[in-house]
Amino acid sequence: MKKQLKIAVIGGGSSYTPELIEGLLKRKDELPIRELWLVDIDEGREKVNIIAELSRRMIKKAGLSIDVQVTFDRRLALENADFVCSQFRAGCLEGRIRDERIALKYGMIGQETNGLGGFANACRTIPIALDICKDMEKLCPDAWLLNFTNPSGIVTEAILKHTNVKAIGLCNVPVIMQKGIAKLLNVHEQDFIMQVAGLNHLIWARQILHKGEDKLNEVVQEILNGRDYLIPSNIPKFAWPRELIENMGMIPCAYLRYYYMSQDIMQQELHEAGDEGTRGEVVKAMEKRLFTLYKNPELAEKPKELEKRGGQYYSEAACELMASIYNDKRTIMHVNTRNNCTITGLPADCVVEVSSVITQNGPLPLNVAPFPSDTLRLIQLMKEFETLTVSAAVNGNLNDAKRALILNPLVNTGSVLDDALKETITENLDFMPQFKWMVE
Repeated sequence: MKKQLKIAVIGGGSSYTPELIEGLLKRKDELPIRELWLVDIDEGREKVNIIAELSRRMIKKAGLSIDVQVTFDRRLALENADFVCSQFRAGCLEGRIRDERIALKYGMIGQETNGLGGFANACRTIPIALDICKDMEKLCPDAWLLNFTNPSGIVTEAILKHTNVKAIGLCNVPVIMQKGIAKLLNVHEQDFIMQVAGLNHLIWARQILHKGEDKLNEVVQEILNGRDYLIPSNIPKFAWPRELIENMGMIPCAYLRYYYMSQDIMQQELHEAGDEGTRGEVVKAMEKRLFTLYKNPELAEKPKELEKRGGQYYSEAACELMASIYNDKRTIMHVNTRNNCTITGLPADCVVEVSSVITQNGPLPLNVAPFPSDTLRLIQLMKEFETLTVSAAVNGNLNDAKRALILNPLVNTGSVLDDALKETITENLDFMPQFKWMVE
Protein backbone atom coordinates (compact mmCIF):
# COMPACT_ATOMS: atom_id res chain seq x y z
CA MET A 1 0.00 0.00 0.00
CA LYS A 2 1.39 3.39 -0.99
CA LYS A 3 2.09 6.01 1.62
CA GLN A 4 -0.72 8.46 2.26
CA LEU A 5 0.23 12.01 1.42
CA LYS A 6 0.45 15.31 3.25
CA ILE A 7 0.07 18.34 1.00
CA ALA A 8 0.78 21.90 2.10
CA VAL A 9 -0.58 24.84 0.14
CA ILE A 10 1.24 28.13 0.74
CA GLY A 11 -1.31 30.81 -0.06
CA GLY A 12 -4.25 28.55 0.74
CA GLY A 13 -6.67 31.48 0.74
CA SER A 14 -6.13 32.03 -2.99
CA SER A 15 -9.25 32.09 -5.14
CA TYR A 16 -7.58 29.35 -7.22
CA THR A 17 -7.61 26.80 -4.40
CA PRO A 18 -11.03 25.31 -5.31
CA GLU A 19 -9.55 24.34 -8.69
CA LEU A 20 -6.68 22.65 -6.85
CA ILE A 21 -9.18 20.73 -4.73
CA GLU A 22 -11.12 19.71 -7.84
CA GLY A 23 -7.93 18.43 -9.47
CA LEU A 24 -6.95 16.42 -6.39
CA LEU A 25 -10.41 14.87 -6.16
CA LYS A 26 -10.29 13.86 -9.82
CA ARG A 27 -7.08 11.99 -9.04
CA LYS A 28 -8.30 10.29 -5.89
CA ASP A 29 -7.11 6.91 -7.23
CA GLU A 30 -3.64 8.28 -8.00
CA LEU A 31 -3.06 10.53 -4.98
CA PRO A 32 -4.01 8.99 -1.59
CA ILE A 33 -4.15 12.20 0.42
CA ARG A 34 -4.34 12.04 4.19
CA GLU A 35 -3.90 15.71 5.09
CA LEU A 36 -4.33 18.99 3.24
CA TRP A 37 -2.91 22.05 5.00
CA LEU A 38 -3.93 25.53 3.88
CA VAL A 39 -1.34 28.12 4.92
CA ASP A 40 -1.90 31.86 4.85
CA ILE A 41 -0.97 35.08 6.62
CA ASP A 42 -3.16 36.79 9.18
CA GLU A 43 -4.44 39.31 6.63
CA GLY A 44 -5.87 36.39 4.67
CA ARG A 45 -7.64 34.80 7.65
CA GLU A 46 -11.18 35.34 6.39
CA LYS A 47 -10.45 34.14 2.87
CA VAL A 48 -8.56 31.00 3.88
CA ASN A 49 -11.32 29.99 6.28
CA ILE A 50 -13.92 30.43 3.52
CA ILE A 51 -11.75 28.30 1.22
CA ALA A 52 -11.31 25.63 3.90
CA GLU A 53 -15.06 25.29 4.41
CA LEU A 54 -15.68 25.05 0.65
CA SER A 55 -12.87 22.47 0.39
CA ARG A 56 -14.45 20.34 3.10
CA ARG A 57 -17.81 20.46 1.32
CA MET A 58 -16.19 19.44 -1.97
CA ILE A 59 -14.34 16.57 -0.29
CA LYS A 60 -17.50 15.37 1.49
CA LYS A 61 -19.46 15.46 -1.79
CA ALA A 62 -16.76 13.29 -3.36
CA GLY A 63 -17.17 10.76 -0.55
CA LEU A 64 -13.57 11.07 0.61
CA SER A 65 -11.96 11.54 3.99
CA ILE A 66 -9.21 14.16 3.85
CA ASP A 67 -8.27 16.16 6.92
CA VAL A 68 -8.29 19.86 5.94
CA GLN A 69 -6.29 22.07 8.31
CA VAL A 70 -5.86 25.86 8.32
CA THR A 71 -2.73 27.34 9.83
CA PHE A 72 -0.91 30.66 9.99
CA ASP A 73 2.30 28.92 11.05
CA ARG A 74 3.68 27.38 7.88
CA ARG A 75 6.12 25.20 9.82
CA LEU A 76 3.22 23.07 11.08
CA ALA A 77 2.10 22.53 7.51
CA LEU A 78 5.59 21.84 6.16
CA GLU A 79 6.61 19.24 8.74
CA ASN A 80 6.83 15.89 6.92
CA ALA A 81 4.95 17.23 3.90
CA ASP A 82 5.24 15.29 0.64
CA PHE A 83 4.27 18.10 -1.72
CA VAL A 84 4.27 21.86 -1.17
CA CYS A 85 2.25 24.02 -3.56
CA SER A 86 3.35 27.66 -3.60
CA GLN A 87 0.66 30.06 -4.81
CA PHE A 88 1.08 33.13 -2.61
CA ARG A 89 1.10 36.72 -3.77
CA ALA A 90 3.58 38.91 -1.90
CA GLY A 91 1.93 42.25 -1.24
CA CYS A 92 -1.49 40.84 -2.18
CA LEU A 93 -3.46 42.36 -5.04
CA GLU A 94 -2.72 45.83 -3.72
CA GLY A 95 0.95 45.24 -4.55
CA ARG A 96 0.07 44.19 -8.09
CA ILE A 97 -2.17 47.21 -8.63
CA ARG A 98 0.55 49.51 -7.30
CA ASP A 99 3.08 47.98 -9.71
CA GLU A 100 0.74 48.43 -12.65
CA ARG A 101 -0.02 52.04 -11.79
CA ILE A 102 3.64 52.98 -11.25
CA ALA A 103 4.66 51.47 -14.60
CA LEU A 104 1.87 53.25 -16.47
CA LYS A 105 2.75 56.52 -14.72
CA TYR A 106 6.23 56.36 -16.24
CA GLY A 107 5.04 55.35 -19.70
CA MET A 108 5.71 51.63 -19.42
CA ILE A 109 3.54 48.55 -19.80
CA GLY A 110 2.01 47.67 -16.43
CA GLN A 111 1.99 43.90 -15.95
CA GLU A 112 2.63 41.61 -12.99
CA THR A 113 5.17 39.30 -14.67
CA ASN A 114 6.74 41.50 -17.35
CA GLY A 115 8.83 44.66 -17.36
CA LEU A 116 9.02 46.86 -14.27
CA GLY A 117 6.03 45.13 -12.65
CA GLY A 118 7.59 41.69 -13.09
CA PHE A 119 10.82 42.95 -11.54
CA ALA A 120 8.98 44.44 -8.54
CA ASN A 121 6.95 41.27 -8.08
CA ALA A 122 10.11 39.14 -8.13
CA CYS A 123 11.87 41.36 -5.57
CA ARG A 124 8.90 41.09 -3.20
CA THR A 125 8.46 37.38 -3.71
CA ILE A 126 11.95 35.84 -3.82
CA PRO A 127 12.98 36.62 -0.19
CA ILE A 128 9.76 35.00 1.07
CA ALA A 129 10.19 32.01 -1.24
CA LEU A 130 13.74 31.45 0.00
CA ASP A 131 12.57 31.62 3.63
CA ILE A 132 9.94 28.98 2.89
CA CYS A 133 12.64 26.82 1.33
CA LYS A 134 14.86 27.16 4.40
CA ASP A 135 11.99 25.73 6.45
CA MET A 136 11.50 22.95 3.89
CA GLU A 137 15.17 21.97 4.06
CA LYS A 138 14.72 21.33 7.79
CA LEU A 139 11.13 20.06 8.01
CA CYS A 140 10.49 18.18 4.75
CA PRO A 141 13.80 17.80 2.88
CA ASP A 142 12.39 15.13 0.55
CA ALA A 143 9.30 17.12 -0.46
CA TRP A 144 8.73 18.54 -3.93
CA LEU A 145 7.96 22.24 -4.18
CA LEU A 146 5.58 23.04 -7.03
CA ASN A 147 5.89 26.75 -7.66
CA PHE A 148 3.21 28.68 -9.45
CA THR A 149 3.86 31.87 -7.52
CA ASN A 150 4.56 34.58 -10.10
CA PRO A 151 6.86 35.38 -11.78
CA SER A 152 7.17 31.60 -11.83
CA GLY A 153 10.35 31.17 -13.85
CA ILE A 154 12.35 33.82 -11.98
CA VAL A 155 11.21 32.57 -8.57
CA THR A 156 12.01 28.96 -9.52
CA GLU A 157 15.48 30.01 -10.68
CA ALA A 158 16.14 31.74 -7.36
CA ILE A 159 15.07 28.62 -5.46
CA LEU A 160 17.18 26.22 -7.54
CA LYS A 161 20.26 28.46 -7.35
CA HIS A 162 20.07 29.36 -3.66
CA THR A 163 18.53 26.33 -1.91
CA ASN A 164 18.63 22.53 -1.97
CA VAL A 165 14.87 22.18 -2.41
CA LYS A 166 13.53 20.05 -5.24
CA ALA A 167 11.49 22.68 -7.08
CA ILE A 168 9.55 22.73 -10.33
CA GLY A 169 7.90 25.86 -11.72
CA LEU A 170 4.48 25.80 -13.37
CA CYS A 171 2.53 28.12 -15.63
CA ASN A 172 -0.93 27.81 -17.15
CA VAL A 173 0.02 29.44 -20.47
CA PRO A 174 1.35 26.25 -22.16
CA VAL A 175 -1.63 24.32 -20.77
CA ILE A 176 -4.01 26.80 -22.40
CA MET A 177 -2.02 26.56 -25.64
CA GLN A 178 -2.31 22.77 -25.60
CA LYS A 179 -6.05 22.85 -24.92
CA GLY A 180 -6.51 25.44 -27.68
CA ILE A 181 -4.60 23.30 -30.18
CA ALA A 182 -6.73 20.27 -29.27
CA LYS A 183 -9.85 22.32 -30.00
CA LEU A 184 -8.46 23.54 -33.34
CA LEU A 185 -7.48 20.04 -34.45
CA ASN A 186 -10.63 18.49 -32.96
CA VAL A 187 -8.63 15.83 -31.13
CA HIS A 188 -8.06 14.84 -27.51
CA GLU A 189 -5.06 16.38 -25.75
CA GLN A 190 -3.61 12.90 -25.24
CA ASP A 191 -3.63 12.29 -29.01
CA PHE A 192 -0.87 14.76 -29.89
CA ILE A 193 2.40 16.08 -28.49
CA MET A 194 3.08 19.80 -28.30
CA GLN A 195 6.69 20.75 -27.66
CA VAL A 196 7.32 24.21 -26.26
CA ALA A 197 10.53 25.94 -25.26
CA GLY A 198 11.72 29.30 -23.96
CA LEU A 199 11.32 31.08 -20.64
CA ASN A 200 8.26 31.58 -18.47
CA HIS A 201 5.81 33.82 -20.39
CA LEU A 202 8.32 33.79 -23.26
CA ILE A 203 7.71 30.44 -24.97
CA TRP A 204 7.11 29.22 -28.48
CA ALA A 205 5.41 26.03 -29.64
CA ARG A 206 8.07 24.29 -31.73
CA GLN A 207 6.25 21.10 -32.78
CA ILE A 208 2.68 19.76 -32.80
CA LEU A 209 2.97 16.03 -33.52
CA HIS A 210 -0.16 14.06 -34.42
CA LYS A 211 -0.19 10.61 -36.08
CA GLY A 212 3.30 10.99 -37.45
CA GLU A 213 2.78 14.51 -38.82
CA ASP A 214 3.77 17.95 -37.58
CA LYS A 215 0.56 20.00 -37.57
CA LEU A 216 2.23 23.29 -36.63
CA ASN A 217 1.68 25.03 -39.98
CA GLU A 218 -1.94 23.90 -40.02
CA VAL A 219 -2.50 25.44 -36.58
CA VAL A 220 -0.73 28.65 -37.67
CA GLN A 221 -3.16 29.03 -40.57
CA GLU A 222 -6.14 28.48 -38.28
CA ILE A 223 -4.83 31.19 -35.96
CA LEU A 224 -4.30 33.61 -38.84
CA ASN A 225 -7.84 32.89 -40.01
CA GLY A 226 -9.20 34.18 -36.70
CA ARG A 227 -9.53 30.92 -34.76
CA ASP A 228 -6.98 31.61 -32.04
CA TYR A 229 -7.93 29.48 -29.03
CA LEU A 230 -4.46 29.68 -27.51
CA ILE A 231 -5.05 32.98 -25.69
CA PRO A 232 -5.66 32.97 -21.89
CA SER A 233 -9.02 34.33 -20.74
CA ASN A 234 -7.42 37.32 -19.03
CA ILE A 235 -5.97 38.62 -22.32
CA PRO A 236 -8.23 40.57 -24.70
CA LYS A 237 -8.49 39.07 -28.16
CA PHE A 238 -5.87 40.35 -30.60
CA ALA A 239 -4.46 39.44 -34.02
CA TRP A 240 -0.80 38.60 -34.61
CA PRO A 241 0.99 40.39 -37.47
CA ARG A 242 0.35 37.95 -40.35
CA GLU A 243 3.77 38.15 -42.01
CA LEU A 244 5.58 37.59 -38.73
CA ILE A 245 3.68 34.49 -37.66
CA GLU A 246 3.37 32.99 -41.13
CA ASN A 247 7.14 32.95 -41.60
CA MET A 248 8.30 32.25 -38.06
CA GLY A 249 7.97 28.47 -38.09
CA MET A 250 6.85 28.62 -34.45
CA ILE A 251 3.78 29.73 -32.50
CA PRO A 252 4.48 32.40 -29.84
CA CYS A 253 2.60 32.37 -26.57
CA ALA A 254 0.19 35.25 -26.03
CA TYR A 255 2.56 37.09 -23.67
CA LEU A 256 5.00 37.64 -26.52
CA ARG A 257 2.61 40.28 -27.83
CA TYR A 258 4.25 42.58 -25.25
CA TYR A 259 7.48 42.30 -27.25
CA TYR A 260 6.14 42.00 -30.81
CA MET A 261 3.40 44.64 -30.43
CA SER A 262 4.54 46.71 -27.44
CA GLN A 263 3.26 50.13 -28.47
CA ASP A 264 -0.16 48.75 -29.39
CA ILE A 265 -0.40 46.99 -26.03
CA MET A 266 0.74 50.11 -24.20
CA GLN A 267 -2.07 52.16 -25.73
CA GLN A 268 -4.56 49.41 -24.95
CA GLU A 269 -3.48 49.25 -21.30
CA LEU A 270 -3.74 53.01 -20.89
CA HIS A 271 -7.26 52.92 -22.33
CA GLU A 272 -8.34 50.00 -20.13
CA ALA A 273 -6.81 51.52 -16.98
CA GLY A 274 -8.86 54.66 -17.55
CA ASP A 275 -12.13 52.85 -18.24
CA GLU A 276 -12.12 49.58 -16.27
CA GLY A 277 -9.02 49.95 -14.10
CA THR A 278 -5.77 47.99 -14.38
CA ARG A 279 -5.88 44.22 -14.66
CA GLY A 280 -5.15 44.00 -10.92
CA GLU A 281 -8.17 46.16 -10.16
CA VAL A 282 -10.35 44.01 -12.42
CA VAL A 283 -9.09 40.87 -10.67
CA LYS A 284 -9.75 42.39 -7.24
CA ALA A 285 -13.39 43.00 -8.17
CA MET A 286 -13.64 39.51 -9.64
CA GLU A 287 -12.22 37.96 -6.46
CA LYS A 288 -14.80 39.79 -4.38
CA ARG A 289 -17.54 38.17 -6.47
CA LEU A 290 -15.87 34.76 -6.26
CA PHE A 291 -15.61 34.81 -2.48
CA THR A 292 -19.26 35.77 -2.23
CA LEU A 293 -19.99 32.57 -4.17
CA TYR A 294 -17.56 30.54 -2.03
CA LYS A 295 -19.40 31.57 1.15
CA ASN A 296 -22.59 29.85 -0.01
CA PRO A 297 -23.00 26.83 2.32
CA GLU A 298 -24.77 24.96 -0.50
CA LEU A 299 -21.81 25.29 -2.87
CA ALA A 300 -19.78 22.07 -3.03
CA GLU A 301 -17.94 22.41 -6.35
CA LYS A 302 -15.68 24.79 -8.21
CA PRO A 303 -17.87 27.55 -9.69
CA LYS A 304 -17.60 28.16 -13.45
CA GLU A 305 -16.84 31.82 -12.75
CA LEU A 306 -13.35 30.85 -11.56
CA GLU A 307 -12.42 29.96 -15.14
CA LYS A 308 -12.53 33.66 -16.00
CA ARG A 309 -9.43 34.24 -13.88
CA GLY A 310 -6.15 34.51 -15.79
CA GLY A 311 -4.61 31.57 -13.94
CA GLN A 312 -7.12 29.06 -15.27
CA TYR A 313 -5.65 25.50 -15.25
CA TYR A 314 -2.71 26.40 -12.96
CA SER A 315 -4.02 24.07 -10.28
CA GLU A 316 -5.00 21.39 -12.77
CA ALA A 317 -1.38 21.34 -13.93
CA ALA A 318 -0.14 21.15 -10.33
CA CYS A 319 -2.31 18.12 -9.58
CA GLU A 320 -1.18 16.28 -12.70
CA LEU A 321 2.44 17.10 -11.84
CA MET A 322 2.00 15.64 -8.35
CA ALA A 323 0.35 12.53 -9.74
CA SER A 324 3.06 12.08 -12.36
CA ILE A 325 5.87 12.35 -9.81
CA TYR A 326 4.17 10.17 -7.20
CA ASN A 327 3.23 7.44 -9.68
CA ASP A 328 6.24 7.81 -12.00
CA LYS A 329 3.75 8.29 -14.87
CA ARG A 330 6.29 9.84 -17.25
CA THR A 331 3.73 12.29 -18.55
CA ILE A 332 4.98 15.01 -20.89
CA MET A 333 4.35 18.37 -19.22
CA HIS A 334 5.61 21.91 -19.80
CA VAL A 335 7.53 23.05 -16.73
CA ASN A 336 10.19 25.41 -15.43
CA THR A 337 13.32 23.44 -14.66
CA ARG A 338 17.10 23.57 -15.11
CA ASN A 339 18.18 23.96 -18.70
CA ASN A 340 20.95 21.33 -18.66
CA CYS A 341 21.73 22.24 -22.29
CA THR A 342 18.14 21.67 -23.44
CA ILE A 343 18.15 25.08 -25.15
CA THR A 344 21.42 25.74 -26.96
CA GLY A 345 22.88 29.15 -26.15
CA LEU A 346 21.73 29.38 -22.51
CA PRO A 347 23.64 28.47 -19.33
CA ALA A 348 23.16 24.89 -18.18
CA ASP A 349 22.15 25.94 -14.65
CA CYS A 350 19.55 28.54 -15.61
CA VAL A 351 15.81 27.83 -15.51
CA VAL A 352 13.89 27.42 -18.75
CA GLU A 353 10.29 26.52 -19.53
CA VAL A 354 10.33 23.39 -21.67
CA SER A 355 8.36 20.24 -22.40
CA SER A 356 9.65 17.50 -20.11
CA VAL A 357 8.99 13.90 -19.20
CA ILE A 358 7.89 13.88 -15.55
CA THR A 359 9.31 11.01 -13.51
CA GLN A 360 9.52 10.19 -9.81
CA ASN A 361 12.94 11.86 -9.93
CA GLY A 362 11.56 15.03 -11.46
CA PRO A 363 11.53 16.48 -14.99
CA LEU A 364 13.64 15.16 -17.86
CA PRO A 365 13.62 18.07 -20.37
CA LEU A 366 13.18 17.25 -24.04
CA ASN A 367 15.96 18.69 -26.17
CA VAL A 368 14.78 21.23 -28.75
CA ALA A 369 16.08 22.24 -32.16
CA PRO A 370 18.21 25.42 -32.14
CA PHE A 371 16.16 28.61 -32.17
CA PRO A 372 16.43 31.07 -35.06
CA SER A 373 19.17 33.57 -34.19
CA ASP A 374 16.83 36.55 -33.66
CA THR A 375 14.59 34.58 -31.28
CA LEU A 376 17.60 33.20 -29.43
CA ARG A 377 18.95 36.73 -28.90
CA LEU A 378 15.64 37.75 -27.30
CA ILE A 379 15.68 34.69 -25.04
CA GLN A 380 19.29 35.37 -24.04
CA LEU A 381 18.51 39.02 -23.34
CA MET A 382 15.54 38.12 -21.14
CA LYS A 383 17.50 35.39 -19.37
CA GLU A 384 20.16 37.95 -18.44
CA PHE A 385 17.36 40.22 -17.18
CA GLU A 386 16.08 37.33 -15.03
CA THR A 387 19.57 36.47 -13.74
CA LEU A 388 20.26 40.05 -12.66
CA THR A 389 16.77 40.33 -11.15
CA VAL A 390 17.41 37.28 -8.98
CA SER A 391 20.71 38.80 -7.85
CA ALA A 392 19.04 42.12 -7.02
CA ALA A 393 16.22 40.38 -5.15
CA VAL A 394 18.61 38.26 -3.09
CA ASN A 395 21.28 40.87 -2.35
CA GLY A 396 19.44 44.19 -2.54
CA ASN A 397 21.97 45.32 -5.12
CA LEU A 398 20.69 48.51 -6.78
CA ASN A 399 23.27 48.28 -9.56
CA ASP A 400 22.03 44.80 -10.50
CA ALA A 401 18.47 46.13 -10.42
CA LYS A 402 19.28 48.93 -12.86
CA ARG A 403 21.31 46.67 -15.13
CA ALA A 404 18.43 44.19 -15.23
CA LEU A 405 15.84 46.82 -16.09
CA ILE A 406 18.01 48.54 -18.71
CA LEU A 407 18.11 45.24 -20.61
CA ASN A 408 14.35 44.73 -20.58
CA PRO A 409 12.71 45.91 -23.84
CA LEU A 410 9.53 46.89 -21.95
CA VAL A 411 11.35 49.35 -19.64
CA ASN A 412 12.15 52.98 -20.48
CA THR A 413 15.68 54.05 -19.55
CA GLY A 414 17.42 57.20 -18.38
CA SER A 415 16.14 59.47 -15.62
CA VAL A 416 12.64 58.04 -16.01
CA LEU A 417 13.99 54.62 -14.97
CA ASP A 418 15.77 56.12 -11.96
CA ASP A 419 12.53 57.76 -10.83
CA ALA A 420 10.39 54.70 -11.53
CA LEU A 421 12.77 52.35 -9.72
CA LYS A 422 13.06 54.65 -6.72
CA GLU A 423 9.26 54.89 -6.43
CA THR A 424 8.87 51.14 -6.89
CA ILE A 425 11.30 50.38 -4.06
CA THR A 426 9.97 53.12 -1.76
CA GLU A 427 6.37 51.96 -2.18
CA ASN A 428 7.37 48.33 -1.53
CA LEU A 429 9.82 48.68 1.33
CA ASP A 430 7.73 46.52 3.67
CA PHE A 431 8.16 43.66 1.20
CA MET A 432 11.66 44.50 0.00
CA PRO A 433 13.79 44.57 3.17
CA GLN A 434 16.87 43.91 1.05
CA PHE A 435 16.64 47.51 -0.23
CA LYS A 436 16.02 49.26 3.11
CA TRP A 437 19.60 50.49 3.16
CA MET A 438 18.58 52.97 0.46
CA VAL A 439 16.42 55.00 2.84
CA GLU A 440 18.40 54.64 6.04
